[in-house]
Amino acid sequence: MPSFPQDFINSLKHIPGFNEEEFIKAHQTQAPTSIRINPFKRTDLNFEVGKNVPWAKEAFYLKERPIFTSDPLFHAGCYYVQEASSMFIDYVLKQVVNFDEELFALDLCAAPGGKSTILSSCLNKKSVLVSNEVVKNRADVLAYNLAKWGNCNHIVTNSETSSFSKLKGIFDLVLVDAPCSGSGLFRKQENAMEEWSMDAVTHCSSRQRTILSDVLPSLNTNGYLVYSTCSYSSSENEEIVKWLISEHGLEVVKFNVDPNWGIEDTSFGFRFYPHKLEGEGFFCCVLKVIDQFGSANFSKKNTFKEASKAEMAVLEDFIDLDGNHNIINHNGEFKLLNNSILSFINSFKNELYFKSVGTPLGEIKHDELIPHHFLALSNYIKTSVDSIELTDNESLKYLKKEAFQLQNESKGLKRFTNKGFGLGWGKNLGTRINNYLPSNFQIFNKDLGTLK
Repeated sequence: MPSFPQDFINSLKHIPGFNEEEFIKAHQTQAPTSIRINPFKRTDLNFEVGKNVPWAKEAFYLKERPIFTSDPLFHAGCYYVQEASSMFIDYVLKQVVNFDEELFALDLCAAPGGKSTILSSCLNKKSVLVSNEVVKNRADVLAYNLAKWGNCNHIVTNSETSSFSKLKGIFDLVLVDAPCSGSGLFRKQENAMEEWSMDAVTHCSSRQRTILSDVLPSLNTNGYLVYSTCSYSSSENEEIVKWLISEHGLEVVKFNVDPNWGIEDTSFGFRFYPHKLEGEGFFCCVLKVIDQFGSANFSKKNTFKEASKAEMAVLEDFIDLDGNHNIINHNGEFKLLNNSILSFINSFKNELYFKSVGTPLGEIKHDELIPHHFLALSNYIKTSVDSIELTDNESLKYLKKEAFQLQNESKGLKRFTNKGFGLGWGKNLGTRINNYLPSNFQIFNKDLGTLK
């Protein structure tokens, strides 16, 4: 690893928890690999896990890093590969938020989606998660990762942060994992060290203030702001928190963490150092809104066409519905969403660009559903849907879109599964399979073998 910039080391010498010798030594070791289990898709994994990540439920360190692309369960969304320190968001949220309530939550800088999947797991069926990403191709990745998680309580937006200033008092919870100088990732990404400079820190600090100023009006009274970065810089962390207190009237929310975890608890947030715990550099603070920024104003008018009785008869063969959900027909594509999402998209369709809403189900042609790929990944799909269970080898062939045959299986539209979890759709023709896996989700490394 290249040597640390001296300006960087000097900037940390007076920060709580920093020890130069131990910090440098920790960066000479390999960063741990960790995963978080999808609570809606629990199963036996295809690799050995180690000890638990102490601050996150159902999260584990791995003894060795497997080739995740080789694992069908990775593609089915049974777990998410996530840096351990950033999983602290799971603990934070459960300390301050009552998830039994119907909530509106925003993950403002959400791609690739790790923290959004945490939020999706915490929120109840009546709540709404808005996950935003300003960069289009990253918004595509975000939508895919949320689809693999399998819930339908989310909206993916591809909007500038300034768009959210128009949504006065809407959100009970806003998570801002802010773009930063990235010094917390030096051990994982050597280019992060090469790109670091004091000018970059100054630029990021200014950008963070702009982003926060944009989104604060969307928080309701007594709402929570969770602010985090993967930077060690105080000007991107504690100084931002002080600014939120002095300029915007927020107050820090304090709660206890286990001292054995090695997290540095400061007056303005929590710091993670690789020489004190098994994880990378991370900062997190929870703040509460005291003064009202604005009041929520939802439209009662529904401008989206709901599925007809005939269309519902087709769709009900594929999905389990309850009283909390609706199906809308949006430009010929059917979407499964909860009642609160329907209210949200009716109210703010002119302010935000909706990349994905709920779970897209597909199109109906000649009284038959042409299913969307994301429906195969959904937690709401009926167990009675015609499915074919694939071996790991067959699953990889399917994911590579390679030819393979199935013995003694009926013909027709099939959902292909591994350990019961959906990988995608195809049509069994007997002599061959028409593979409906979208090419952007295909494995292109033809030499890739199974994990075992």
